[in-house]
Amino acid sequence: MKKILILVMMVVALFGCSSDDSNSSELRIRLSNSSKFNFQNIKVNTSTGNVNFENISSGQNTAYKIFEKAYGYAFVELQIEGKTYRIQPFDYVGETPLKKGNYTYQITANDSHEEYGKLSLTLVKN
Repeated sequence: MKKILILVMMVVALFGCSSDDSNSSELRIRLSNSSKFNFQNIKVNTSTGNVNFENISSGQNTAYKIFEKAYGYAFVELQIEGKTYRIQPFDYVGETPLKKGNYTYQITANDSHEEYGKLSLTLVKN
C-alpha cells in the first residue's frame, strides 16, 4: 500500500503541476513594465505585423501573446500620460529568430521626454 501511495504522489507531482505558461510548442511573448510609469495603447511589431497588448501598470506583466516570428528586440509603441514613445529597430538583418518558448520583453522608461530616448527593452527567456 505504501508503494502505491508513493507512486500516486510521484505521478501527481510530474503531471499535476503543468501550467499554460510552460507551453513551449509556440513562440509566446509577454511584456513586463519595470518602470515607475503606467503604459497604455501598447503595440509590438516583430516584423510580422502589429500585436496589441493591454495596458500595463508599473511593475506588472501582460498575458502571453502568440507570435509567428520574433527577435531579441522589437518595435514598440506605447503611451505614457498621453504622450507616445517608441523603440525603433533599424532592421533584423543578420538576427536569428527566437525559438519556440516563452519570453518576456522587459520595458523600462526613464525620465526623458524624447520620443526615442525614454524606453529600453530587454529580452528574458522564461
